[in-house]
Amino acid sequence: MTKDRKRPRDFEWNVCCVLLGLERGATAKEALDVIVALLEEHGQGGNYYEDANSCHSFQSAFLIVDREEAWVLETVGKYWAAEKITEGVKCICNQLSLTTKIDAEHPELRSYAQSQGWWTGEDEFNFSEVFSPADDHLTCCSGRDTLEKQEESITVQTMIDVLRDKASGVCVDSESFLTTASVVSVLPQNGSSPCIHYFTGTPDPSRSIFKPFIFVDDVKLVPKAQSPCFGDDDPAKKEPRFQEKPDRRHELYKAHEWARAVLESDEEQGQKLRKTMLELEKQGLEAMEEILTSSDPLDPTEVGDLFYDCVDTEIKFFK
Repeated sequence: MTKDRKRPRDFEWNVCCVLLGLERGATAKEALDVIVALLEEHGQGGNYYEDANSCHSFQSAFLIVDREEAWVLETVGKYWAAEKITEGVKCICNQLSLTTKIDAEHPELRSYAQSQGWWTGEDEFNFSEVFSPADDHLTCCSGRDTLEKQEESITVQTMIDVLRDKASGVCVDSESFLTTASVVSVLPQNGSSPCIHYFTGTPDPSRSIFKPFIFVDDVKLVPKAQSPCFGDDDPAKKEPRFQEKPDRRHELYKAHEWARAVLESDEEQGQKLRKTMLELEKQGLEAMEEILTSSDPLDPTEVGDLFYDCVDTEIKFFK
């Protein structure tokens, strides 16, 4: 949330920035350059609900990471600031976190702040203080304390536990908002070890299974975790937009809804179901740990269908 409350453009450009940054940037810094160039040219925004009668938008923040370096990018419209992260824990959320350590910024960032009366130009420039509403505060990331306490021993399980934490507000499940699909990524600095990503593919990580995925050539596609395509009939492509709300659920999502109903309605069966879900997840975590600690090179043909098999197993289990 920022002071800049201009109505966003009618397009979900934020997601496109991520996709194009990944596609065009070979490193974290290159992806950063791609994203800020797109922001400067096109701005950002878009309604993140398929609802033509109301507008729910946000200013984007990005954690951009490769094996060697990491950047935090925070934005206000087309303006932006970025910090290069060299150590420790960093979180982003719905409030600005960058302060006075800024390693890259929009060339007109400070003059824009002055033109709006948010910064005099005399005090030290503090990004979050300048652009945050007066009632905002800096203790925005609920998971930061947990991560900082375990900084020397953070594991995949640590990150999964943080993403599932409803008491802290990291994981949200309410009538108006639901935490969407979640991911945990392991990016070893040793270039001979593969990067491993754990995707839920379904909303609410507290009731989802994190499943491993490794990028290799000829990876097997997973139609059961792919939303249906509506082509030119998609309400997002018609004018006026979002007059209808299509059913975008994929097969895994529908199976997950059945599991959610069981977890909520039958305590005994729900406990058994959750125990089995966590056991499936544990098996995947242990298998990936073996790959990371092995001295043998990874055979891409052995993991090309890894995520496909995990999704298929999960759906069969639910059925």
